[in-house]
Amino acid sequence: MNFHPDTLPNLKDKVFIVTGGNSGIGYYTVAYLAKQGAHVYIGVRSTEKGTAAITAIKKMHPPANVHLLKMDFMDLKSVISAAERFISLGIALHGLVNNAGVMATPFEITKDGYEAQWQTNYLAHWLLTDHLLPIMLQTARKLPIGSVRIVNISSSGHLGAPKGGINLNDLSLRDSGPLKRYGQSKLANILHANTLNKKYGPNSPMARNKRPQIWVSSVHSGLVEINLATAVGQSKSGMNTLFSVLRMLGLMWSADKGSWTSLFCVASQNMKAEQSGAYLEVFRRFGEPRWQSGAARDDKLADRLEDWTKDAMRKDGGVS
Repeated sequence: MNFHPDTLPNLKDKVFIVTGGNSGIGYYTVAYLAKQGAHVYIGVRSTEKGTAAITAIKKMHPPANVHLLKMDFMDLKSVISAAERFISLGIALHGLVNNAGVMATPFEITKDGYEAQWQTNYLAHWLLTDHLLPIMLQTARKLPIGSVRIVNISSSGHLGAPKGGINLNDLSLRDSGPLKRYGQSKLANILHANTLNKKYGPNSPMARNKRPQIWVSSVHSGLVEINLATAVGQSKSGMNTLFSVLRMLGLMWSADKGSWTSLFCVASQNMKAEQSGAYLEVFRRFGEPRWQSGAARDDKLADRLEDWTKDAMRKDGGVS
């Protein structure tokens, strides 16, 4: 499909949340939305880095309305507090981009007792989305169909998930490598989007009963240079060589271009109802996998994951 951020409509009076909006793909997602007049809240762990990002965006677009929403995805209570602070504002929410993430980090268990990539990439976003869904449904009631959307950033890395997709018996994957743990978390992002689309999308029972609907996408942004060297633990010189090869093959995007699929899915007026629930990317690339694994299309696995997550979050006090 053909898309450029300049084709986005006027977004005045629209409100979006973008997690991890202080750098990389998230930064440019925020910048383009703000350029079109939207009010954007960036979910960030570091107030200093978030403030610096807002300053840079306002330098490019002086009228930009960008606000901090402090949250730490390594602390689920922090995520709940951030959602509650936003809800207390009493404003609408037109789009949520679940963008923040880590890649192939060393094995670590969070203070909440979950493997770090699993919690950061999937569980914290599930929890944030769950708390914000009521206000998004309320927003959708007053607007044309397709006005309210959720985007989950996934990756072709989901193809590296363990056999069976999600190991619900050992989600920490302690004895596996960091890329397998990453793949499992990115697969969970797709399954979460599938579940949301089944509940709230154009073909959901809610839509058939003329109730408000939310369009949902999972996005493959492609290989983006920002932070990749740190993420996979390579030397700077080694990564520069790898980047050069990937650029020649057309596999490497700038963070700016990496944001375009997210922008299309969360705000473009050209998105169609039948694209809700899809695993999307704007650009075709030579050689890089862009298909979904069988596990990513497994409705029973999605249901089991949703049941596990709800049960886990009830035990942790995250949901009622």
